[in-house]
Amino acid sequence: MRRIWVLAGFLSLILVTHLTGCGSKSPSASQSSSPSPSSGKVVVFAAASLKPAFTQLGERFRTENPGARVDFDFAGSSELATQLTQGASADVFASADTAQMDTVAKAGLTAGTPVNFASNTLVIVTAPGDPKQIHSFADLAKPGLKVVVCQQPVPCGSATGRVENDTGVHLNPVSEEPSVSDVLTKVTSGEADAGLVYVTDALHAGGKVSTVKFPEAARAVNVYPIAVLKRAAQPALAHKFVDLVTGEKGQKVLGQAGFEKP
Repeated sequence: MRRIWVLAGFLSLILVTHLTGCGSKSPSASQSSSPSPSSGKVVVFAAASLKPAFTQLGERFRTENPGARVDFDFAGSSELATQLTQGASADVFASADTAQMDTVAKAGLTAGTPVNFASNTLVIVTAPGDPKQIHSFADLAKPGLKVVVCQQPVPCGSATGRVENDTGVHLNPVSEEPSVSDVLTKVTSGEADAGLVYVTDALHAGGKVSTVKFPEAARAVNVYPIAVLKRAAQPALAHKFVDLVTGEKGQKVLGQAGFEKP
């Protein structure tokens, strides 16, 4: 009789041990509940002129990285650089010129060396049909013409300043805007007769404007650098986005938007 009770106790112990093991999480179950390396949000501070191309690249990025998303902050590069040096958080910075990237890099905010990924050139935009008959950069100095440009710290404003210095033609703008997209809006809304924007902005505007190219712009080409930031909350995703921009797929989208190679 004693042997029966001992055997019954032994079988009970085996059953309890088996049930306890079934109730515990296996390593694979624990791992499956952890977030995917490709999930999360990457915050990109980018020059206003990049909006059409980067918006398209953001959609591609989400497709290639399920569970991830990109939040963009598009504005003048000088404004974005100021925000970053004053403590704003972002994962990636894409500037419309090297000067504003240098400002961020000298503040110790970049992780690694920025990469040049595109270039852009100024053009004149007017109302469709060019009713004021603007055919050259010098024509922008005509009396009574309402011209809009970017503010000097903004890359498109710095490029405008270089052309003025090179040509000796100094403009008298009715407005200086904080971003190139604001300049374009002034022209398309009829508030200005002409404005200086990038080739990419004129291309994106389509039939809303007429475009006047001028040879002096070739001496004021802006090169666009991109960098992952040290404060990046999602460094892995940030590097993936930079790789997309600088890789074959990104370069194709940028080329279709009117950007040239750096």
